[in-house]
Amino acid sequence: MKILVTGGAGFIGSNYIQYMLEKYPNVTIVNLDLLTYAGNVANLAIVENDARYFFVKGDICDAKLVNDLVKDVDTIVHFAAESHVDRSIMDSSSFVHTNVVGTLTLLEAAKNNGNKRFHHVSTDEVFGSLGKNDPAFNESTPYDPRSPYSASKAGSDHLVRAYFHTHGLPITISNCSNNYGPYQFPEKLIPLFVSNLIDGKKVPIYGAGDNIRDWLHVRDHCSAIDRVVHEGKIGETYCVGGNAERTNMQITQIILTAMNMNDEMIEFVDDRKGHDKRYAIDNTKIKAELGWEPSVTFEEGITQTIHWYKENQKWWRDIKSGEYQEYYKKQYSV
Repeated sequence: MKILVTGGAGFIGSNYIQYMLEKYPNVTIVNLDLLTYAGNVANLAIVENDARYFFVKGDICDAKLVNDLVKDVDTIVHFAAESHVDRSIMDSSSFVHTNVVGTLTLLEAAKNNGNKRFHHVSTDEVFGSLGKNDPAFNESTPYDPRSPYSASKAGSDHLVRAYFHTHGLPITISNCSNNYGPYQFPEKLIPLFVSNLIDGKKVPIYGAGDNIRDWLHVRDHCSAIDRVVHEGKIGETYCVGGNAERTNMQITQIILTAMNMNDEMIEFVDDRKGHDKRYAIDNTKIKAELGWEPSVTFEEGITQTIHWYKENQKWWRDIKSGEYQEYYKKQYSV
């Protein structure tokens, strides 16, 4: 199988590429990534010399480039997206461009090259916000996006479904909960807090820290995508969660304890605009139909993750300093 992975230099995409190359000896991966601020080829240093892996720097909105790449693959696994909610609040246009127009460009290429298999990686944020006692999101939950980011992802989901119904494109969609694990860009909660604490800096908590998220280890997410691509029913959506709801304050306390620090390192900041209260995923469908469920407990995963950021300080220090953007130039002689 030859797979085009979009956004493969990002957090989840790079973990997926590593996962697939480890699991399947005969797989070939073409990684298309524009290397915006969140893309980092250093995430794939471990596979960059693998003969089954090819990197292409480019934009998913570039119709000619996308079409040329799609011609030569069997499957498209689409990760590429602007994904940071705070950034979408400050500037929404890039989110609409990448997440909606980029997805449309890929769908057109898939349609025009023999209806290639297309898997779209989305988010639980398209479903909006839950109350404390509301049932978890499932595949039938109405869409109710609350941020420019989640609205753009909702738009891309609808386009993917439209190409299935209109053009018979063989698609699947997965909506996942909050991922965590190695190679996550350190503007996100867990790597930001761990890296700040290593440097003796305080950790910023929005509001009272009582917002709730369901946490999914990135390798579990990769295994779920793999299962859906190979065994999922065409045209269907699968919700993927980690069965690990925690408040932001609980996450903070776990990290502080693991790093032998206390509440003095907490700094409360003004809450995010339109901050969704709670996300939670019901895994019933993917478990019943595909036999998938998370294998990494949150306690195990968070311990491993904190350890990884402690042991890989050069990786995140290069990001915080901007040096990581030089890695591509050095590696590819640009």
